This record gives sequence, C-alpha cells and structure tokens, in this order.
Amino acid sequence: MVDPRRGIRSTLAQGRERLTGVARHRYPSVAVTGMTGVGKTELVDHLCGRPAPEGTPESGSAVMERRVRRGRRLRGFRFRVVPGENAATRLGALDEVFHDDPVDGVLHVVANGYATGRRTAGTTGPASVGREEQLARELEDWTVTSHRIASLAVRRPHPTWLVVVVTKVDLFADDVDEVVRSYSPGSGTPFGDRLDELRALAGAAKLSIDVLPACSHLDPGSTFPAARRDDYLEALEARMGQLAGHV
Repeated sequence: MVDPRRGIRSTLAQGRERLTGVARHRYPSVAVTGMTGVGKTELVDHLCGRPAPEGTPESGSAVMERRVRRGRRLRGFRFRVVPGENAATRLGALDEVFHDDPVDGVLHVVANGYATGRRTAGTTGPASVGREEQLARELEDWTVTSHRIASLAVRRPHPTWLVVVVTKVDLFADDVDEVVRSYSPGSGTPFGDRLDELRALAGAAKLSIDVLPACSHLDPGSTFPAARRDDYLEALEARMGQLAGHV
C-alpha cells in the first residue's frame, strides 16, 4: 500500500524548490570580492541605496549580506561581501560563497593601485603603500579568487557571470577608458592575462566577463562630477540586471 503522506511530502518539496527558484531569480546572490581597501562595502552600500557614513571601515571578519532596495517588480540582489586579503576569515568566506553556498554572480573590485591603506594593528598614523605594491597585492588577491570562480563556473549547469569593477575612477578621471582596458581580457597586461587564463579554465560558454568603471565616494572638494559617478553606478546596476535576467 502506498503511503499517501509520501505524495504530500513530495508535493511540498517540489513547492519549496519552485519558491526557492523564484527567490533566486528575483534576488540572485552576488559575491563581492577584492583586496582590502578597494571599497567593496562602500560600493554595495551605494548599490543598495543606503550609503554608509563617511569613514565607515570595511568589515574584515565575516561575509556580510545586504539587499538592494526593492523595485516595483520586487527584484534586486543579495550581496555577500567577502573580507579582503588581510582578514583571517577570508579563505573560509571564499569557500562559502563559491562552494558551500554558491553565488549566482561575482563583482570583483579593483582600484588601479589606489586602495586605501590599512594600518597594522596597534600602530598610528597614515598607512603609506606605493602603487606598485598595491597593484602587486591586487594581482595576488585576484589569483586566489579566480581559481575559485573557475571551479564554480565549471560545476554549474548554467553560465556564471563576472563583472570586474574598477573603482576610485575619480583619482584617474582622464585615463578611465585606458585603465578599464588594462583590466580587460586580451589586454596583454598581467591582470588581463589572468582573465584570459580564467576564461580558458572555465570555458568561454560557462563564464561571461565584463569590466566596468565605478566611483562610490567623493572626497570633500573633489572636482569629479557627482552626476558622472551616478551614471557609472546606474550602468553597473543595469548590466547586473541584464546578466541576472531582470530585464
């Protein structure tokens, strides 16, 4: 005799799966990665429509989750911000977002060597780090992250998307296009070569790659137009919506 409760349990399980699928489509999860000081949390706060107070530091201890404000169509993103390279929990957080509870897309944030320096614990005064050292750290950070993205893309039954977000463009406003190209596949730069390697590992059909400029913070007295900053953020949001199938 067939247990009628089995059919009920099966129906309930299918209903939960459908609801989960709808939720993931409306609010896909996005890993936000990048080295310490590039402005990951600040970027997400702006995308969520709730900029953090000036001087708020990035978290260095755990994956943080934020959602964008809901639009009229009840769609947005669940952002999961991974600590930077100085955090003891970083590797565990990377495993979490790329393996244990895999995300739907990735924003990897870079700053063209202009990451905000972090002082060593117990010290005072400004943290001065040269651009060349910052760029080297940025590349090392990306190497660790890209291997996990490749593994994620290979395992997934459908394509994964990656957006490399070049932040702090107000600091090199006259060279934005050139800098964005330097972070793009096929550019021949060290970062571009790593992107080419990632695409080869994952397969071009399994991973889409975009590179977009952004600016989340303007220092007092900055001559960089706020309207231009907003245009960059709107373009990033629009592209994410396309990649997620929201539009």
